[in-house]
Amino acid sequence: MELFKIKKDIPFMKNALVFNAISFVTFALAVFFLFTKGLHLSVEFTGGTLMEVSYSQPADLNKVRATVGTLGFSEVQVQNFGTARDVMIRLPAQKGVSSAQQSEKVLSALKAENADVTLRRTEFVGPQVGDELAEDGLKALAFVVVGIMIYLAIRFEWKFAVSAIIANLHDVIIILGFFAYFQWEFSLAVLAAVLAVLGYSVNESVVIFDRIRENFRRYRKMNTVEIIDNAITSTISRTIITHGSTQIMVLSMLLFGGETLHYFAMALTIGICFGIYSSVFVAAAIAMWLGLQREDLIKPIKKDNDPSDENSGAVV
Repeated sequence: MELFKIKKDIPFMKNALVFNAISFVTFALAVFFLFTKGLHLSVEFTGGTLMEVSYSQPADLNKVRATVGTLGFSEVQVQNFGTARDVMIRLPAQKGVSSAQQSEKVLSALKAENADVTLRRTEFVGPQVGDELAEDGLKALAFVVVGIMIYLAIRFEWKFAVSAIIANLHDVIIILGFFAYFQWEFSLAVLAAVLAVLGYSVNESVVIFDRIRENFRRYRKMNTVEIIDNAITSTISRTIITHGSTQIMVLSMLLFGGETLHYFAMALTIGICFGIYSSVFVAAAIAMWLGLQREDLIKPIKKDNDPSDENSGAVV
């Protein structure tokens, strides 16, 4: 399915050096902010108190959030779970204040606003649990990266695997850089979005790589640069359809999903935008600079009966 068809190939690789210089500067800034400011980790990673309260009527989350905010707690997570009457509250740890004291203080404030509220359970999430979650998250990220490299190396060629993983890590670091610079809360939901962006970005790279391989078989007189430009140009319509429809859905979560889904959708939005950029100007360009050629994807054949034909053409 195509919305439109471009008849003349766009010379993307002609400006690849400029765009990759921009990517390098953006990547370097993201790394700088990660080291200087660091991530603003949520309660899941740093530890704190988790409360579950229940109302007789559907709860007004904004009102609950405002009530808890007046108690001096910063970055409080308030969300529904189960039904609209059940509310989960995550409170950051405070020095010299126990979990029981925190929950009692919050419950008193909530009862002052609505006497029907009841405490269902409260528990303390220790920093040790947070460290385990952070470690598990890094392991998940590492497994995804290794899996992508193995898949691309087997399906295509090692040059594609290297270029794709550099492009994907470029997207991940830039997402983390945004969260570090603006000090947005980094939660498990955001980590899930980062992992989703890895898969989403590599999907776009695979589509372009597959078209490059197909073009090497189809167009024998084109050089590598022309092959890549044609592959990217011919997949633009598909890119607009898939990324546009996905971004509409993510944008609806960003605008109407409330506080709970806000940063999750924000991470996906940044990842989708940079995923398109990296697949075209980073992954394809790096593959080109690694010396990608027709023989890497289409192996020459030798005819046993004709020794003079050792340098015969590639298999179609």
